[in-house]
Parts: sequence; structure tokens; C-alpha cells
Amino acid sequence: MSNSVEANHSAKVEGAINSMSEEKKEDILSSFEGFKSYLGDKVSKGEKLGMNKEQLAKTAQKVADYLAKHEEPRNREENLLHELWKVGDKEQQHHLAHMLVRLVQ
Repeated sequence: MSNSVEANHSAKVEGAINSMSEEKKEDILSSFEGFKSYLGDKVSKGEKLGMNKEQLAKTAQKVADYLAKHEEPRNREENLLHELWKVGDKEQQHHLAHMLVRLVQ
């Protein structure tokens, strides 16, 4: 992705998350299974739109960046992911995003 396309994509991801109701966020984040189900649904939709693995991972990375900055983990699994995200550099975070996509496929 070019920088302008990536910036636009990043803004869309953040806008979609910001426009989500607190109740919907709570439904998604209250359990790890709920989070995996939501992410799996979004990955499936991305695949149907023709997104490749790298694009899916970049989108997952944007979501994870947002969650790390704006949401508190609500369970042990999310807490572990949050801690791993905090200690990882950008490359490690990107690899973790790839693994999250694979986990929900």
C-alpha cells in the first residue's frame, strides 16, 4: 500500500471503531471468544473483498494499535495480547497481527 492509501485505510479502521457503540465494544471484548468471532468475521469479509494476507495483517495491526491505546483488556487472553503488543517493536507487532489473522481463519 502507498502511504496515502495506508493513511486512508488507517483512518477508516479507526473511524469504524470510534463509531461503534460502547455496548457493541463491550459485547465484542467481554470474552476472548467474542473477540475471535468478531475478528474472524472481519477477516472473512476482507478475504471476500480480495484482501491478501498482508492487507489483512495490516488491518489487524491497526485494530490492535487502537485497542492497545484506547481499551483496557477485559480478560486474561486480551491482557496477554496487550502485554505482548506493548513489549514488541513494530515488526514483532506485525508478526503478531499475522498470527491473529491465522488464528481466526
